[in-house]
Amino acid sequence: MNTRRTWVSRRSWIVVAVMMTVGLPGATARASEDLSAARATALTHLVRQDCGSCHGMTLKGGLGPALTPVALTGRSSADLAWVISHGRSERAMPGWAPLLPAHDIDWIAQGLLDGRFLPGGER
Repeated sequence: MNTRRTWVSRRSWIVVAVMMTVGLPGATARASEDLSAARATALTHLVRQDCGSCHGMTLKGGLGPALTPVALTGRSSADLAWVISHGRSERAMPGWAPLLPAHDIDWIAQGLLDGRFLPGGER
């Protein structure tokens, strides 16, 4: 078995277990509510740290592919939301649907396409 993949898979499930235990602030907010500044900050931190641990801290690629607008050209927000929700087991990416409501996942997917998570406003 690939040791690096096993480590990534174990780390992903550890992150999921911790998130299920402590949760993210506002994770139970209704979909009809706009994201508060605090929620947007929490989700931005999640993307930069948790997603960044595999996709690179600048989201330009690492163990996982780059998540920059250029790298995601041709992908729809709905497609990205599906991948975020369900994961990619063949690539050791967990699904986040058990931890995040759909509107948060949609916000993250659109933010990846917009480049809002890139450091220093890069695009």
